Amino acid sequence: MTPRHVLMAVMLAGLLVPAAQAQAQDEDRGPLRFSPAAGVQASVEVQEDGMLAVLLQPAGKRQRLPGAPDAEGHSRLSAEDLDFDGRPELVARAAVGMVNEAVAVYRFDVGSGEFRALKAVTHGHDQCGDLMGLTADAATRTLTASCRSGPMWYTDVYRFNGPQLYLYRGESVLMLGDTLNRALHWEETENQGPLAVWRTYDPSGKVLESAIGDGLGAPASGAPLVGLMASVLPARLFLFDHPGASSTQRYLVQGDRVEMLDEQDGWVKLRYPNPKRGAVTGWINVND
Repeated sequence: MTPRHVLMAVMLAGLLVPAAQAQAQDEDRGPLRFSPAAGVQASVEVQEDGMLAVLLQPAGKRQRLPGAPDAEGHSRLSAEDLDFDGRPELVARAAVGMVNEAVAVYRFDVGSGEFRALKAVTHGHDQCGDLMGLTADAATRTLTASCRSGPMWYTDVYRFNGPQLYLYRGESVLMLGDTLNRALHWEETENQGPLAVWRTYDPSGKVLESAIGDGLGAPASGAPLVGLMASVLPARLFLFDHPGASSTQRYLVQGDRVEMLDEQDGWVKLRYPNPKRGAVTGWINVND
């Protein structure tokens, strides 16, 4: 296991404390007590059935909320400012399997005087399905969910648009096999994982940018996406206007350096910095 994989395993096991953590449950599993809003005190305990028993004072209101229990029904409770408003949210965490971590987050709603589950709008583009292995970055105001499925690690990055959490950046692993290797050559580092398309989304789910890069190396939040550079291998590599196009008069030649940007149904989008005409973009067909 490389150092990079060790670090990711540690993160998903919940051993790295999120930057926005405010208070954690006592070691003796006593109640977690914190203030989710001005003048409100919350006391939270994990019950035997895995539910969270919440008492809110001074109103005396009680809630039962789903936790994130492990196989024995246990959850680790903490109060963490995950929406970056200066007030902590109620967070329950538990190990799932060997490396993944289930996470449930509840924000306090002043209007109703109750906790409500934090749900993200993903438009079906997320990989983890839930806010698993969640960490917060106050500097970029992003939340990152991490999970493992089979041999692959995945990362979903979230942002807030007002009160709504949405998927800001995600990845899609390339499944092109040797067909891409016969068209392009790129340098691989020792710790590099499989290639993936990283995409940045707006709150409506529209793709703002994309780039092909390391599937294990999430791009820096807030920074523009930059694709891996590759060299053309065939004597001629035809460049089409869009996926599925049947004819073109454009082509790249062996040795041309291109930036890999996107993939769709076995077609790969490239950007070629033409020294005379400026940047030229197009799609190559790498289907069998």
